[in-house]
Amino acid sequence: MQLNLLAVRALCAALAAAASMNAWAQGPIVIKFSHVVAPDTPKGRAAERFKALAEQMTRGQVRVEVYPNSQLYKDREELEALQLGAVQMLAPSLAKFSPLGVREFEAFDLPYIFPDKAALYKVTEGRIGRELLRKLEPKGITGLAFWDNGFKVMSANQPLVALKDFDGVRMRIQASMVLDAQMRALGAQPMVLAFSEAAPALRDGVVEGTENTPSNMYTQRMHETQKHLTVSNHGYLGYAVIVNKKFWDGLPAATRTILARAMREATVYEKQIAQRANDESMEKIRKAGTTVIHTLNPVQQAEWRRALQPVYGQMENRIGKETVHAILREVAR
Repeated sequence: MQLNLLAVRALCAALAAAASMNAWAQGPIVIKFSHVVAPDTPKGRAAERFKALAEQMTRGQVRVEVYPNSQLYKDREELEALQLGAVQMLAPSLAKFSPLGVREFEAFDLPYIFPDKAALYKVTEGRIGRELLRKLEPKGITGLAFWDNGFKVMSANQPLVALKDFDGVRMRIQASMVLDAQMRALGAQPMVLAFSEAAPALRDGVVEGTENTPSNMYTQRMHETQKHLTVSNHGYLGYAVIVNKKFWDGLPAATRTILARAMREATVYEKQIAQRANDESMEKIRKAGTTVIHTLNPVQQAEWRRALQPVYGQMENRIGKETVHAILREVAR
């Protein structure tokens, strides 16, 4: 029986990691940091900042190899690769943890759950955020930090302003039952595609529209094929920086402490640049002249909110009522 390619690569990586463990005194510890977005996105730039900090702070005892743009693994593959030890570090979007059985992270996909970044940080930087990251440990994963991207916009080859505009429109989403329910509540037809497949699918007409942050849209050149964009800020896109737990626990304690400090500094940097990157990308999209930009007025935004409210009732049992209600209480304070 043939082993699948991922298993073979994981076996090779595990053997290499074992050799590395035995050779720490002779050479650097290698951390492969894989992600699916472009190097000049907030995540991509923060990954490079972590690399620089980690290598500087450990005086070369750690070498971080960053692999952007799905060079190693696509959306559906990367978490399995991490668990198998084929890579040591990832920064997947929060919706990716549901297939592992940690559905509480899908709360971040609920429409309009965070009114602003201050409310978001109450959750990610507080007790709820810490508890969510701990839920990954039984899966062989250690959570190190939450990283931002920002609030999402809608785009398509037709205006998406009134609710009727969504009727039957094929919209690309990442794998999330909450996002599926969101699009269906608006009247659209959701289609799950890996991030690396989204821009080609938009160009080829496989899907007609998508939701994402301005920085992701611009760096993937989605605006070149999407004629309309709606500034809706209807949902949040964030990431969790995670490591293979066995690898992390096996590091010398002093090295782990240094890397944790490097991650804290990289996280501060990432949050500083995330909103700026989205604002700059939106301005670049505007200047490109290929996309008409619509902004929802208060009446239109209220219509969207009413249409999307049933998603909470449909999804809270799946996510966990306690988690959803705890987040709502926290952001309301």
